[in-house]
Amino acid sequence: MSRTANGTVLAAGCVLWRHSPFDDGLELCLVHRPRYDDWSYPKGKLKRGEDALTGAVREVLEETGFHCEPGPALPTVRYVANGRPKEVRYWAARATDGEFEPNSEVDRVLWLPPATARNRLTQNHDRRLVDALRAALPAA
Repeated sequence: MSRTANGTVLAAGCVLWRHSPFDDGLELCLVHRPRYDDWSYPKGKLKRGEDALTGAVREVLEETGFHCEPGPALPTVRYVANGRPKEVRYWAARATDGEFEPNSEVDRVLWLPPATARNRLTQNHDRRLVDALRAALPAA
């Protein structure tokens, strides 16, 4: 696991999106982690020496089963988890191919329109990324 000199846990993830197969509108992928019973974006701790973007793409594949095309960087989120500071770097990422299979970390995924995704997200700091994604993808 990668940390800064002051002990901040470093993590990365993506706000994974696609065009809806039903109406071509924007859909965001949220993951449910049974360990925490929360809804969030695919993300995880960086491996020692791993760069953030590589870690973000790896986490998307591990947690959702989808490959992705990373796009613009989104705001970094900082918070305290388990008594330790945590910093999560995010990117917008378009889902390409893949298929979800429940695993030890994630038991469900949902593809939701942005407004519905904002309401489903557990943490307030994750909700701000919905607007950041929409601003980063004006044509999406």
